[in-house]
Amino acid sequence: MFTVYILFRAKSPKTYVGYTDNLKDRIKYHNGGKVKAIKLFRPWRIIYTELLKSKAEAKQREQYWKSGAGRRNIKKIISGSRPTFRKLGEARSK
Repeated sequence: MFTVYILFRAKSPKTYVGYTDNLKDRIKYHNGGKVKAIKLFRPWRIIYTELLKSKAEAKQREQYWKSGAGRRNIKKIISGSRPTFRKLGEARSK
């Protein structure tokens, strides 16, 4: 099983999206300053996780969260709202 996770730091505010097969160790790694790109923005807290069966699914889902629609849903999560997802191929309502 793989976990896609979203980290948040309220002070900046900043978010980080990633995936792993060991969430507990990965968060320790992030908050231990071992990821150069985000080490200046510690501490991080988990605001969202999803479990997926394969690495390929996790990579695909990570890419969604990094897209425009995913970022809009991250803002909803931060504000306390539920994210909204469309079914594959479903048109956006106006």
